[in-house]
Amino acid sequence: MSATGTEWYPLRVTAPPRPLVFGGHAIAKRLGKEGIPDWAVGETWEVSDVDGHQSTVMDGPLAAATLRELVAKDPEGLMGEGWSGEFFPVLTKFIDASGALPVHLHADDATARAKEGQVNGKTEAWHILDAAPGATALCGLKDGVSKEELHQALLEQDFDAVLRRLPVRAGETIYVPGGTLHSFGPDTLIYEIEQTSDIQQHAMRWNMQDGSAVPDEQWHANLEALVGEIRLEPRPDFRSGLPIVAGDGVERMFCCAGPHFALERWHAGTAQPLRHSFATAQVLTNVGAPVQVRVGDWSEELGRAQTLLLPAAVGRVEIDGPADVLFGYLPDLARDVIAPLTAAGYSRELIAALGEGLEPQT
Repeated sequence: MSATGTEWYPLRVTAPPRPLVFGGHAIAKRLGKEGIPDWAVGETWEVSDVDGHQSTVMDGPLAAATLRELVAKDPEGLMGEGWSGEFFPVLTKFIDASGALPVHLHADDATARAKEGQVNGKTEAWHILDAAPGATALCGLKDGVSKEELHQALLEQDFDAVLRRLPVRAGETIYVPGGTLHSFGPDTLIYEIEQTSDIQQHAMRWNMQDGSAVPDEQWHANLEALVGEIRLEPRPDFRSGLPIVAGDGVERMFCCAGPHFALERWHAGTAQPLRHSFATAQVLTNVGAPVQVRVGDWSEELGRAQTLLLPAAVGRVEIDGPADVLFGYLPDLARDVIAPLTAAGYSRELIAALGEGLEPQT
């Protein structure tokens, strides 16, 4: 129970599928997610407080409440001591890039406020769950590309002339700062964690919702807006993460981290359960076989590709192995990321490579 009297428990929330033209059937067939339609699914938004796409609690005493309502009701109970805000700050998705995503970007915070009238932009990270041999992603501009050269390449739809094409391998993660031009697919299945936002600027001549053509005038306006919001300097790379031992047969892998979110992947065998204590809300997503999850007296099975939102107030979770799960959260970087990795012997240079805001203080 939180200081406001809210009886918190693990929350199952709605995760509606989105029919986008690059989608397919991998979320159901490869991950085993049940309850989604048989048509081509591009994304499922596992936890979202984006306007118009807000997750709603599915069961228990808080059933039918939206995340926005829970934030207003008890922000510290949900997010942790000292936190305040108007919406849940982390968005998580499964994305099936059976086809290639559009080349696009999301504004960074400063640009979102200045040009989009939004309180924040969208930095994101992609954790690769599955990818065909030879799969690639476009992410960041090649060194030395100017905005004029970029604009000309976009007009010609010659993306490889200006964008870095990177190899994609399952198990790796890339942290993509706001303002970075990017795309991935085909034949790629990812878990994405990002700031709560849906702002974006596209370079394509087709709409990702239905594949319809973008009128010429609108397309040229889109390119102008994209070039006006791009950051030329980010050149992120895929990383394999930093593992630490968290028990007998239990591995805790730090996949990425920054001021807006962190992502960990935990594996556990059967020698002992996965045990995790936390002080900030955790988005727990199962990417393996069904597991039994316990929080205090609460105990339920979490199926394949299903998600639980664990409020900060519950503080601790235990999961029986074999387990393969993700924890996404808004971190206190010093407490939640730097301290455990430093204690495990990692240098600040290796830690800093996980994302942003982790560099040694000078």
